[in-house]
Amino acid sequence: MADREVVFLTRDVNIVTIPDGHHGTLNKGQEVTIHQALGSNYTVVTDYGHMVRVAGSDADALGKEAQHLQTLVSETDRKAVEQNCWEVMKTVYDPEIPVNIVDLGLVYHCGVTPNAEGGNDVHIQMTLTAPGCGMGPVIQSDVEKCIRALPGVSSVDVEVVLDPPWSREMMSEVAQVQLGLF
Repeated sequence: MADREVVFLTRDVNIVTIPDGHHGTLNKGQEVTIHQALGSNYTVVTDYGHMVRVAGSDADALGKEAQHLQTLVSETDRKAVEQNCWEVMKTVYDPEIPVNIVDLGLVYHCGVTPNAEGGNDVHIQMTLTAPGCGMGPVIQSDVEKCIRALPGVSSVDVEVVLDPPWSREMMSEVAQVQLGLF
């Protein structure tokens, strides 16, 4: 999103403060500036200058429509579920960085194992850009929620690991260009 857009909330909305990850509420009628609209969530700045994240499910409070991913496949075999996992993880963003977590190099592993009930168990290993990232649990939860909603997924385990530590070299070339680092 190139231009910042000022909007007034049409209803009360739950938020997560950035960068500490605390939960709160903004009230109907409050002015916010949309800072980033990537993936399914919005990063907004309040009229008090605080940066917060608004979930995509609350897009209507910003006068926006919820985003729907069109690239998912409908099959539920192991390979299809893994493909869908990678696709939905590309919709998860650190609210301070305009690059998805896959291109940032934060996802180390995506394993899908068929289970006896006919579904699939998914195990994700990911890291954070910094070990003490206050948004870490929020990003971890975003990954879990988007994968859990996929067809054919029975269980999801999102493990945050700090070894090896994340570094700029883990980013895709696209991400480095996007951030002006290449």
